[in-house]
Amino acid sequence: MVTDKGSAGAGARGGPRTGLLDRRTALFGAAASLGALGLAGCNTTDGLGLAEAREMYGPLPNEKFPIPAVDIAKVDPKYHRRLVRYASKEAPGTIVVDPGNYYVYRIEEDGAATRYGANVGRDGFLWNGDAYVGRKAEWATWTPPKEMIKRQPEAAKYARGMPGGLDNPLGARTLYLYQNGAYTLYTIYASSDPDSIGSGVTSGCVGLLSQDMLHLYARTPVKTKVVVLPA
Repeated sequence: MVTDKGSAGAGARGGPRTGLLDRRTALFGAAASLGALGLAGCNTTDGLGLAEAREMYGPLPNEKFPIPAVDIAKVDPKYHRRLVRYASKEAPGTIVVDPGNYYVYRIEEDGAATRYGANVGRDGFLWNGDAYVGRKAEWATWTPPKEMIKRQPEAAKYARGMPGGLDNPLGARTLYLYQNGAYTLYTIYASSDPDSIGSGVTSGCVGLLSQDMLHLYARTPVKTKVVVLPA
């Protein structure tokens, strides 16, 4: 089992913004918007074996919209899903986002966490603080906020909503992040773009590979605490 340095408790130093997060940030950046088996156990190397990675990130043909296999050649092995040692004061089940290292953690029992590679907000769209999962959705309709349409006029054609599907920016599963009973416009979503993992491409949302997002989504009830660390 690998040991990850850092603690979810460090997020408290950054502190949440007062009230609703800055709504100038839209759902996704240009690079992420319109384009695009169980836990692998305690590994002791820097990545999965090739066969194991292909199995973990293989196709999911039984989904409403069948999900293709990930081209794992496009994903740095350090971003493969794995179980790691992770010191945290947060309760098991809590989600911790570490945008500085492009990871999302789900806190487990006994000082462990499931770690996923992620994409995060690009420069100028990073944020930190506490939130919670206010709702969940499978193959959600995506409606670009008006702030995004202003920045990216090509998104205007979806002003009334883009139906769920493989081309939908929200992907197969979505966790909507809330503060004080209000939707922040930020999500944790399923990305079909392996090139985006390990980079800052969104307007504050956090993307996991579809196979990883399905794994996290199934274990995350509404009201789950989410801690976003300073970058």
